[in-house]
This record gives sequence, C-alpha cells and structure tokens, in this order.
Amino acid sequence: MAKFETVIKETIARGARRQVRLVVLPLRRDLLRLRRKMGGLQGAVAALRRRAAGWERLMKAAPPVPQVSEEEAKAARLSPRLIQSLRKRLGLSQMALARVAGVSAPAVAHWEGGESTPTGQNRATLVGLRKVGRREVKELLARRVKETASRRPRVRRRAKKKARRGARR
Repeated sequence: MAKFETVIKETIARGARRQVRLVVLPLRRDLLRLRRKMGGLQGAVAALRRRAAGWERLMKAAPPVPQVSEEEAKAARLSPRLIQSLRKRLGLSQMALARVAGVSAPAVAHWEGGESTPTGQNRATLVGLRKVGRREVKELLARRVKETASRRPRVRRRAKKKARRGARR
C-alpha cells in the first residue's frame, strides 16, 4: 500500500511538473524577449542622454542674446522711450532687464529716464534683444539667475552668530 501511495504521488508530481512546464516555458521566452528589449531601450535612453548633454553644452556655449554687428549697434536708435517699450514688450521689470543686459537696475532706470545712454556692449545687447521674444528672454533670465546663484558663496549663519558672540565678550 505504501508503494502504491508513492507511485501515485510520483505520478501526480510528474503531471504537475509537466503542466507547470507548459505554462512556464512561454513565460520564460517572454521574459528573455523583454530583457533583450529592455537592454535595447536602456541603450537608446543612454544615447538620448548623451545627445541631450551635447545640446545642453551647445546651448550654454551659444551667445545668450543674438550677436549684433558693431555698425548695426551704432546705427540703431535707442531713445529712452524705445528702451522702455522694449522692456514692456518683453514683459520685464527694470531689474530683470538689468540682469539680462548684465548691468545694474539703476543703469536701466537712467537709460529710461534719459539721464544716460547705453554704450558699447550694453548698446549691442539692447539691439540684440529686439530680435528676441518673451519666451527666449524668460529662458535667458532663468539661466542668468541660475548662473549668479551658483557663483555666490554661501555664508553660514551660525558662523556669523559665533563671531557676534565673540565680539560681545
């Protein structure tokens, strides 16, 4: 009787293994196919990342404002009213225009007030900004803000407090 039980158990186990094999074999094939596909996709993503990094380097190296010839910059009319209308058209504050042009906010205020006029590189930058739209200026401004934020040294506040305490004593 014990032998009969073991024979039945072995037969059931064999049948179960056969049934499992019928189900698992296609799943293994699918798994291998998906692994190959995943490897290919990972390669494509890596290639796209490299290409994106290349484009990013190219964009950083590109001049932020369209280059203008010296003659074109000298020939351009830049009245206070024109500077103000350019700033309004681009949707910028005086501070934002100053950041884009690489000057101080009071300089822009003086230009718009007619107290001074932009010269040299500042004039060329303003003439170049005429060829740029709102979206490009916003991107340029974001890039400039990011650059200036990365240049600033971070000051620890605790160090200041300790220095103050030491001075009091």
